[in-house]
Amino acid sequence: MSSSNQQTKFYAGLGIMVLASAAVIGISQPAYDALSKIGRVQGTESIYTPGTYEVEAQGFGGAVKAVLTVDDKNITDLELTGDGETPELGGQAISALKMEILKSQTADVDSVSGATITSDAVKEAVSKAMAMARGEEAEVPAETETAAAAVVTEGTYAPGSYTAEVRGMKAMKITTTFDSESIVDIQVEHEETEGIGAPVVDTMREEILALQGLGLDAVSGATLTSNAMIEGVGECVRQAGGDVDALLAVKPAEKEQEADQELETDVLVLGAGGAGMAAAVTASQEGKQVIVIEKTGQMGGNTIMAGGALNAVDDGSETALANNDSVDFHYEQTFKGGDEQGDPELVRILVENAWDGVEWLKSLGMEFQPGTFTVTGGMWQRAHKPVEPEGVGFFKTYQAYMDEHDGITMMYKTRAEHLIVEDGVVVGAECTGETGNKIIVKAKNGVVLATGGFGQNVEMRMAANEETHLWPTLDDSIPSTNTSAITGDGIVMAEEVGAELVQMGNIQMLPLGDPKTGSLSGNIEHAVESRIFVNLNGDRFVNEGGRRDEMTLGLFDQPETTMFIIMDSDGYPTGEELNNFGETINSLVADGRAYRADTLEELAEQIGVPAENLTASVEEYNRHCLGGDLEGQADEFGRTLFTDSGKENDGINDAPFYAAERVPTVHHTMGGVKINTETQVLDKDGNVIPNLFAAGEVTGGIHGTNRLGGNALTDTVVFGRIAGANAAKSESGIQ
Repeated sequence: MSSSNQQTKFYAGLGIMVLASAAVIGISQPAYDALSKIGRVQGTESIYTPGTYEVEAQGFGGAVKAVLTVDDKNITDLELTGDGETPELGGQAISALKMEILKSQTADVDSVSGATITSDAVKEAVSKAMAMARGEEAEVPAETETAAAAVVTEGTYAPGSYTAEVRGMKAMKITTTFDSESIVDIQVEHEETEGIGAPVVDTMREEILALQGLGLDAVSGATLTSNAMIEGVGECVRQAGGDVDALLAVKPAEKEQEADQELETDVLVLGAGGAGMAAAVTASQEGKQVIVIEKTGQMGGNTIMAGGALNAVDDGSETALANNDSVDFHYEQTFKGGDEQGDPELVRILVENAWDGVEWLKSLGMEFQPGTFTVTGGMWQRAHKPVEPEGVGFFKTYQAYMDEHDGITMMYKTRAEHLIVEDGVVVGAECTGETGNKIIVKAKNGVVLATGGFGQNVEMRMAANEETHLWPTLDDSIPSTNTSAITGDGIVMAEEVGAELVQMGNIQMLPLGDPKTGSLSGNIEHAVESRIFVNLNGDRFVNEGGRRDEMTLGLFDQPETTMFIIMDSDGYPTGEELNNFGETINSLVADGRAYRADTLEELAEQIGVPAENLTASVEEYNRHCLGGDLEGQADEFGRTLFTDSGKENDGINDAPFYAAERVPTVHHTMGGVKINTETQVLDKDGNVIPNLFAAGEVTGGIHGTNRLGGNALTDTVVFGRIAGANAAKSESGIQ
């Protein structure tokens, strides 16, 4: 992204994660003091010679310095600096590692995803400083050991192929080939999300080869993948004896600013996520010309990263009857599940139009797997799973429609900045193009706001949490499942034209975040009925079939706010079956993101929990499953979901057994722009803002305090279609 966009992101709130100078990274000392006491040694034997010790190690962009202060037993303070590290990645890694090292009192902590080289430098410097304080020679943690750089005898690189393993959203293996003067090839093995990370791998590969440098900006919406590409190739450069710093300084020539534009269309849609594309396709089906503005380089938003679960009840069908389900029951669980804070009329529209939304998607060619399942926090077996993993199928379907029909113009890498109001009517938007040029788009019919929530805007979500105090903290120590582009832009634009914002403090967290990225990638579960959660003591602690907020709050009370999902091989009979995110359990085990063992005792040893506790937790759970002596009875946590309607799950008893580590992560922001049943945006007096419609996560007031799992994708389809249809009927009055 451009430097101006970086400043905008900082201003919007993402920059709260790093100090602008990227110099001394610091969080309030009282907070660090409280955290660091967790791992401190309580005893009489001295470990260190009290004092302050200073060591430097080579990071990704230059030297990383650790200034370590100790008393006779503990690390009491740690100051880390890395002026040459990239603020968006290396700077965040430095901040996160400081907290982890003070907390655990060791340098042997996990590296930060996408910032392995910076992480290794921090750990090396701290490890050496600790050794100095003990009066010993440094022992660098094994994880920080890197391949020795080749000796360059002539030219810029030692010719050959070199490999680096890094982490984007998922594990990546990058092999770079050099001759003596240039990078000649880059090959990447990866499973990045189709439509988000995957295209970035391809484009950045070509850009690095053409540029013969690494000074590329991260791609908006795919920051982890972008940074992993730069880091991985950079590590290969280091191994080949090249100058990483020099390549980081090689940047593409600035693009010449394109001419300003003034465009006109029938319907203008802001945002190309699930709701925006549902609106665009619907408006097109109404015979309208549509322009879609999207600030990233591809459609998808958060929807494309979702697990794909879409709640819908085909009232009276064999499936609904078998599940003992109905539209009315879906309504009851949605309304009560949000503590009755959702607008009853909007909730009713959601559930009554859900199945029609599924039928509409099918009519466009989208395929779903047979049957239904219970997604985490979904409360009931009514989720439909697409054939394609994650949310990819939605956008393949929308793209297929556009391939067959003219009339939808996609404008990528274009940021909507302000709504245009003329004579009290919203008639369009002021946008900024990729080269900084001004683009004015006006609509003869309606404008649809579908820009998503604000899960990646730390400043905004912290301010919102002050309204409700639902969560202990939503600061930058808490990751998010969202793409980096989800920063609340549309909410800000709507408020500028007088829109009312509702329930902004209703923010959903999940207990299912990847420990390094916060994403849902690596989640091994298939459905609620077949797994349990255990803490670091091997004990269950919550109703795993309950509400998402209750599960996550329960996790906050556990040691190190960390848990493991435990399940058996019923869902993975060969190991090549996919989870809900397109990953095989075999690949997750190979990458160290999941654990596999032939016995529960061996599994307990792998994940570091007491074997007797884990086996007892599983045995008690199995008693309530199919064939158990307590079958059909609620357990001590109030859980009632143990067996699916197909009677396939009979407990955790078939080896091999699996585990995966998970942490809390921000998932969905339920507050936003207030709308009515026609998706028209309302002002602070309850009046309609003429010609402005909104759908998806940018809106508020539908889900209440807690969104049912599987209802978000339903929301995008149902309200996206309504917004598209009504925008097609609306008239802005422009000539």
